[in-house]
Amino acid sequence: MCFSAEASFAAGTILLGIGTISMYKAVATPQKVLACIPLLFSFQQFDEGILWLTFSNSAYMQWQQIAIHVFLLFAQVVWPILVPFSILLIEKDAVRKKILRMILAIGVMLSVYLLYCLFTFNLTAVVSGHHIRYDFLYPYTNRWYSGLLYFIPTVVSPLVSGNKKMRMIGLIVFLAFGISKFFFGEYLISIWCYFAATISVIVLIVIMDLEKEEIKTFHLR
Repeated sequence: MCFSAEASFAAGTILLGIGTISMYKAVATPQKVLACIPLLFSFQQFDEGILWLTFSNSAYMQWQQIAIHVFLLFAQVVWPILVPFSILLIEKDAVRKKILRMILAIGVMLSVYLLYCLFTFNLTAVVSGHHIRYDFLYPYTNRWYSGLLYFIPTVVSPLVSGNKKMRMIGLIVFLAFGISKFFFGEYLISIWCYFAATISVIVLIVIMDLEKEEIKTFHLR
């Protein structure tokens, strides 16, 4: 996240609260998978807070590479799989399910490749302009299609959902991705993950709506 360790820890704390409520409200396993997203965003923000500390305090320097790897593990490996998978689990329309399965397949293949790269190539991070820039030189990541392969599972999959609020999440993530890419190109991963974390509020709303549907269905039986 941009700004500072304090900002990252504050965001992580807020997301932890939202995630805890989401998990409490989720009544079925598919909903719990979706509900865990705010908790994971929280963990990612806490991790980046630790990374900020390694830049300002040499006592934390030994944690820098671990923090970099953990943050990129979420950004590059977890989200391309978890986002389409969580949406697929709550989707009811058969056609949309087929599309989401194809998107999930793209996410899985991409994540496997990026996981290999994550532990094969050197990773660094630097503070520049009050933001953290992550530097990694993976093969093929500078090709035009590499960004598209990441964009499809993380941004397009919510737009495919039959749930209106999930599509709202997709729109917010799309706008966040565009703003991050256009205005903060060098810091895309850090800034976009911060913006994307704002979807946690809508995730909670979706979970609460699904909870109401479950209760209504139960009473109609």
